[in-house]
Amino acid sequence: MSSIERRSFLHGVLAIPFLGSALTRADVGDAVRRAIRVRFDEDRFGKRRRVFGSLPIDVKVAGSDTDGALFLIEQIDDAKGGPPRHVHPGQDEWFFVVEGEYAVVVGEERFDLRAGDSVLAPRGIPHVWAHVGESRGRMLIGFQPAGRMESFFETATQLTGIPSGPELVELFRDHDMEVVGPPLGAG
Repeated sequence: MSSIERRSFLHGVLAIPFLGSALTRADVGDAVRRAIRVRFDEDRFGKRRRVFGSLPIDVKVAGSDTDGALFLIEQIDDAKGGPPRHVHPGQDEWFFVVEGEYAVVVGEERFDLRAGDSVLAPRGIPHVWAHVGESRGRMLIGFQPAGRMESFFETATQLTGIPSGPELVELFRDHDMEVVGPPLGAG
């Protein structure tokens, strides 16, 4: 066997474990292994959720659908504003504007987004966002991995208003986030 044939053979053999693990990925874990259709303006579980009693969100992809790899919501904003500046030490957060206008600040960089625009806030980087348009806003927000975000939104839908400063900080902390500043445009 020539050195070229040996090299090709060795490269092929070395690739088998990686190929095998990719082929068997669908057979492991507890994630759903079928297509899941979620219609426009509907929630994955058929719930009507309102964060802090007023902000509608729909779960589009649950953490249980992906072995915790992804959690995706659609948020509908009728009023201007957004959350306090915060950081996710262990998750990336992705924003995709479906309708309306949003401002997103990641680190020190500001992005003015309109329908079709998106931005990624990498884990460990403080970020803040706000609905800034005059008309309704609609945004998809993804968390990778899902972490405790599903639990955060479930807890927030049980509340009738935005908690006071210390209670809000504790709510974020309990769900693996840290508040590091005020909402966009405040303070």
